[in-house]
Amino acid sequence: MKFDYDATYFNPKQVLDCGQTFRFTPFKEGYFVVSADKACYIYTDGVQTVVESDDGNYFYNYFDLGRDYSKIIARAKSHDIPLLSRSAEELKGLRLLNQNYEEMLYSFIISQNNNIPRMKGIISRICAGLGEKKEFAGREYYSFPTTEKLAGAGREFFKNAGCGYRDVFLAETSSRVLKEGISHLLLLSSAELKRELLTYKGIGAKVADCVALFGFGKRDSFPVDVWIEKIYKEDFGGTLTDRKKINEYFCSLFGEDSGYIQQYLFYGKRTFKD
Repeated sequence: MKFDYDATYFNPKQVLDCGQTFRFTPFKEGYFVVSADKACYIYTDGVQTVVESDDGNYFYNYFDLGRDYSKIIARAKSHDIPLLSRSAEELKGLRLLNQNYEEMLYSFIISQNNNIPRMKGIISRICAGLGEKKEFAGREYYSFPTTEKLAGAGREFFKNAGCGYRDVFLAETSSRVLKEGISHLLLLSSAELKRELLTYKGIGAKVADCVALFGFGKRDSFPVDVWIEKIYKEDFGGTLTDRKKINEYFCSLFGEDSGYIQQYLFYGKRTFKD
């Protein structure tokens, strides 16, 4: 299946480079993207962005193509905050992905005190070791492992994959998810979900917000990391030092748009050098 979309509001580089996903690599004229056990090829000519996949409906939803981002951008710019207005305008091709919640749970545990290139390597090794080999567009890839596979791997596997101290987090959390399931979390409100996620081994406030935002679609979540702290001080004139209070400040300010605006601010601050 092949479909296209207005590239003004769907820029592959902006979507993939902003820190919300880790399973993509340059491929032909664009990118090879993997989510759960599915893959697609995405590229743009600057006018239209094209997605090719055997699972077109999945990736139409994955890239959130049923949502009108022009309205989100207009609301972001209405706050009249220079960095936010510039980011929303110049990075209007950024979209929040609808990702597999189990994959995001484990991926963002790996993200703790880590950098994106290293995370991508760790996740790739875990998938190669425990996932199912598949093929699309003449290229082999591996599905993200099931919780059953992860729970049965043991700490030593995660240590050898480069997870470091996170090995115990992955081992214990996957064992808990195997025992209890995780689909019940889909029924929780954003606040309830965050409280529940914080009870899992290896999940702190920032990781919980990332999992809620990128895995469970809670768009009123606002992850706070060192970049957001920098933005808060430099672009909002903030004086708070407690991340919990900074998170509450932004969530109160941006409400239901918090997740979108977090990505505009985060990616914009890292992109603009002047």
